[in-house]
Amino acid sequence: MRRIWTVELRPRPGGPALVCPTCTAHTSSLTGSSARSAVLAHLARHARADALPAHLRSCQCQARGCRWHPRHRGCAGPVLLALTRDRSSRTWRLADTCAACAAATSNTAVVPDTLPGFTRPPAPPCPSAHARRFQAGLQERVRVREMLTYLGAALPRFPSPAARLLALQCALRTDIRGHVRLPAGLLRGMRLRGNRELWLELAHAGWLVLPDFRALPGQVRLLDATVLDQAAGRRARCRAADWALRPVPLVLPTAAPALRLTALVLAAHACSRAEDSTDMDILTRLCGHSPQQTGELLDRLVATRTLEAWQYNRETDEVFWQLPQSQAQSHSAGLPRGHRV
Repeated sequence: MRRIWTVELRPRPGGPALVCPTCTAHTSSLTGSSARSAVLAHLARHARADALPAHLRSCQCQARGCRWHPRHRGCAGPVLLALTRDRSSRTWRLADTCAACAAATSNTAVVPDTLPGFTRPPAPPCPSAHARRFQAGLQERVRVREMLTYLGAALPRFPSPAARLLALQCALRTDIRGHVRLPAGLLRGMRLRGNRELWLELAHAGWLVLPDFRALPGQVRLLDATVLDQAAGRRARCRAADWALRPVPLVLPTAAPALRLTALVLAAHACSRAEDSTDMDILTRLCGHSPQQTGELLDRLVATRTLEAWQYNRETDEVFWQLPQSQAQSHSAGLPRGHRV
């Protein structure tokens, strides 16, 4: 089955109109704050209506000749739902894509596999004895990684690292009505209490409604329709939110938000291997930084001995890093501290 859905936002005098060639749907003019939510909700309805068992899904990118991204080593990994937008944010595509093709496609994030009708592929067996330390919190790590990748596409580039950390907590702690209750102790622990600018950033992005800052505990209402469609399991999502506050093994409770967000993204992508890796494009998209800023933050993590070393391979766009505890168990000769390629 062809599982590709594309939605376009066409300019109109009163605001953009949503056009879907799949179901010939046309909407009246939307406001700027609601257009993105309308697009995501429309694509989510298509995905739920055309749900398929995991073994019948295939990489649609390969079926179309892999024209969506530069050449890479070929299709690999599980088939995921990948959300892609063009640079103008007018055209959005949701499609079944293998993990390798999704990582190679620009402006793309994997939709969190928490929507009804989708089955998460089983986690691969951990190959080393060192994996036992990572088993605790494995499901929470996966859920946080999925939500971070989704927010990387759903949020514009301007929200600060602190606002992104706040959006992650709201997205994981919301109920089915989009209401989030944030105790003052949570914001105090995140060192974000009293910072109204963060709420203004997310409200300006059309992602939530400004809360009443006088109310305790704080009540927030989200506008992101796709986040509201998460499957039942709020307790599991709250456990993931708690893990995101202390992302073992990269816990930095007193660091600046930019460092904490970078460490969280690394921890969410960590495996049981002695050396972990991900694409530089993924790091920059999820952290909202440029590659140069990301490199400087990784250098600071090395300087504080949070990381043993990191390395960037420009040919493959991969970033490798090592934790201090795993340096002695590395399969290779190791990396010099703070080394770059």
